Amino acid sequence: MRPFLIFLSALLFASLACGQSVPVTPFPARENPASDSGETIYGFFPSPPKTTIVSVIGHFKDLGNYGDFVLFQHNIPWEEFVDSIEGESKSRTDIANQVILARQNGLDTLFVVDALNGLNRREFSGLPSDWEASFANPQVRTAFTNYTLWVVRNFHPHYLGLASEINTYMDAFPKDAPNFASLYHELYATIKAESPDTQVFVTFQWDDLNNMWAQPEEGNRKKFDINWDQIEAFEPELDLWVISSYPYFVFPSGKDIPANYYSRLLSRTTKPVAIAEGGFTSRALGDIHATPEDQVTYLQALHDQLGSRLAFWVYLVLNDFDMDSYSKMFRAQGGSDSDLGTLSMFSSIGLREMDGTSKPALDVWMSYRNEP
Repeated sequence: MRPFLIFLSALLFASLACGQSVPVTPFPARENPASDSGETIYGFFPSPPKTTIVSVIGHFKDLGNYGDFVLFQHNIPWEEFVDSIEGESKSRTDIANQVILARQNGLDTLFVVDALNGLNRREFSGLPSDWEASFANPQVRTAFTNYTLWVVRNFHPHYLGLASEINTYMDAFPKDAPNFASLYHELYATIKAESPDTQVFVTFQWDDLNNMWAQPEEGNRKKFDINWDQIEAFEPELDLWVISSYPYFVFPSGKDIPANYYSRLLSRTTKPVAIAEGGFTSRALGDIHATPEDQVTYLQALHDQLGSRLAFWVYLVLNDFDMDSYSKMFRAQGGSDSDLGTLSMFSSIGLREMDGTSKPALDVWMSYRNEP
């Protein structure tokens, strides 16, 4: 099972920009951003409960009440960035409008550059049909670099990820893994030359890194045998170690999460750690018999095991989302039935119901956020 990214720019930001591209002026750095606090900061993906303008606008207001930042994990507009960093395009306008909306609601912004399909990380997302799907491809490397530098120059993110759950791609395509690693190291140096204070990382899917489900391409690995080599391939140029985790796919209950499941990360590095996405469903899904109390236990496990070293913590979505609403838009954008089925596995992961009713885990989340 692969975690997902819900991205609604086609609906929301085309409307905000009247479907047009306009020049993007670099944003001024925020005064007193949350990331300068020296404390753990808490945030969400921007995905609203329904795919309507009203839902999105209201949702950003709610995010400002329950989080410090929003994480934008956009796929790369390949053709728009293969020739240059600067330029005018609808994608640039859409992203700028998202940042405006976040700032209007008092939210800081984190960015993760994502080359891959959030519902199937074995494939590139939106890659032109005549481009080779490989990180060795000069077109891929150039567009990836140009897009990343555009984000750095225009939005000045304190935290910047250059891949999401990259170990899942490394598992599937071990021959291409060194090509991505070399791109990362090259781009890390370039980013630091322009913005020395930007904290750069990639994210790793923790449950997969622990070999919690069978993957034939990895051979006969044992559960809880961590693939540390996949993280350390990016050292010494990881400013922090960042994971995602959806343990309801591997543990029958939140109470079954081992007491050292996450804390082993702290024994392997002295650097700060962070959670770039994750969550626990509050409803049964097939063989998964989850309850709202399991969400609470999940949050407690992460807090108790990693809390002392967390730089930031992203819970995937604030609200559950309406699968009927999402299905219509997903199909209209050409999404596959397989990806839609994967998406449905996350529809009850929110800390609130679709209508905004709080689940017990929301109070726990806020108690951690309000800790000194």
